[in-house]
Amino acid sequence: MITGKNYLGNTLSARGSKTYKTFNPQLNKENEIEFFEATNQEIDDAVALAKQAIKVYKNISGKKKAKFLNAIADEILALDDTLINIYCIESGLPEGRAKGERGRTIFQLQTFAELVEEGSWVEATIDYAQPNREPLPKPDIRKMNIPLGTVVVFGASNFPLAYSTAGGDTAAALAAGCPVIVKSHPMHAGTGELVASAIIKAAKKTGMPNGVFSNLNSSGIDVGVQLVKHPDVKAVGFTGSITGGRALFDLASQREEPIPVFAEMGSINPVVILPEALKENSEQLAKTYASSITLGTGQFCTNPGLIIGVKGKGLDKFIENLANEIIKIEPSCMLHPNIIGAYENNKAKALAQSDIKVVADIEVDLKSNHARQTITTVEGKRFLENKTLHQEVFGPFSMVVQCDNYKQLEDIINNLEGQLTGTFIASENEAKTHISIIEALQNRVGRLIYNGVPTGVEVCESMVHGGPYPASTDSRFTAVGVNSIKRWVRPFSYQNWPNTLLPDELKDENPLGICRKEI
Repeated sequence: MITGKNYLGNTLSARGSKTYKTFNPQLNKENEIEFFEATNQEIDDAVALAKQAIKVYKNISGKKKAKFLNAIADEILALDDTLINIYCIESGLPEGRAKGERGRTIFQLQTFAELVEEGSWVEATIDYAQPNREPLPKPDIRKMNIPLGTVVVFGASNFPLAYSTAGGDTAAALAAGCPVIVKSHPMHAGTGELVASAIIKAAKKTGMPNGVFSNLNSSGIDVGVQLVKHPDVKAVGFTGSITGGRALFDLASQREEPIPVFAEMGSINPVVILPEALKENSEQLAKTYASSITLGTGQFCTNPGLIIGVKGKGLDKFIENLANEIIKIEPSCMLHPNIIGAYENNKAKALAQSDIKVVADIEVDLKSNHARQTITTVEGKRFLENKTLHQEVFGPFSMVVQCDNYKQLEDIINNLEGQLTGTFIASENEAKTHISIIEALQNRVGRLIYNGVPTGVEVCESMVHGGPYPASTDSRFTAVGVNSIKRWVRPFSYQNWPNTLLPDELKDENPLGICRKEI
């Protein structure tokens, strides 16, 4: 049952008078349930509960945290069709997508459970004392990762499950030993409350301290601003726009005690296509990329929004094929009127630039909130001159840049802003010949794909989902996979401590049996 209330730890609360409703983009009308926006007092109470909870939670064993994370996964599954139905009603996304995203969310939780149960992720290092070392004795120094403190997670609009209430940021922070306060996304507040109820049930069943998790509603920015500015919040996770992520980053930096904001933001995910690859496989590449550009109505952070090639008959034919293939795909619904409004505005801004040519646009009448997929093309010289063309158009939109030569292509890559992904489509011979282009891409992205598509982010240990700014606020970290836990910890050293007072991870006898570096 959805109440529309906030979770302050395990207590439902609705003290405020400001309410709002979610929206069904398929039916183009508001949903019925009212949600109560969190008050300043409720924000303070949630943070105070988290501050108390961490005193216990940071010392809970990896095995017990693993039980908690696995219990969250079980409780989410137990929500069954109730969760799937509200997900679809609030997002306009199909049932298959909802179930797929639920599966990914479950897998993330279970993967982090495995990580913390094994325990070596703390990266324990021991430098044994050398009292007889000359000219000075060496002290006993031991290091491991410890939790940062209370983490605020902002739910993402385009992934109501996998990047939201119990998504990757939350799972990683809880695994690290950090209490989490979620600022629920207003577009899917009902989905968020159901998942929050699953986390609370799991916390109770596994004996976690009250306050280890809270879920706060908000229709605007006020609740998020108050959370980021709160002195007892120690880190922030965000997935969304450059504007939103940068605003949070600036707020956190201006605090008396600045805190890290790990924000995954905008990306146009450049795709370089070279002539030999086009000669061998132009039609299939066009079909593949038409599907990738329109996947999820283009509402993926890894959507291929920029395709770069060298002028010639091969590129001309590819553009023609891509235009033909993309208009065959039936337009689909975007997440919310605000999302499609932003899509149309940003697309119009791009199309208003000089020398932009539209090569594919859906001309038929569409249902409300359904997006017109669009392919454009522009000369390389114009793209270099006009930074407006670099901006993300969040939706089923892509621009093909036609370069005069390989030098201009490389110049374009070197002048791009930071990106989540780059894709290199070429024959092996072309790859060997154009190493400098590959290196230029490597300098601009967090993940480089060869002869594939950027859409689809595998949850695994080797995945890097991040990149140079503005793809993320810190390119040293990933937002996907078990290594994302490193965002929520800091290294900490013990010097000359008695063995009995050390944490188990650093004791001489290694009672946890974890992998350690001993010097």
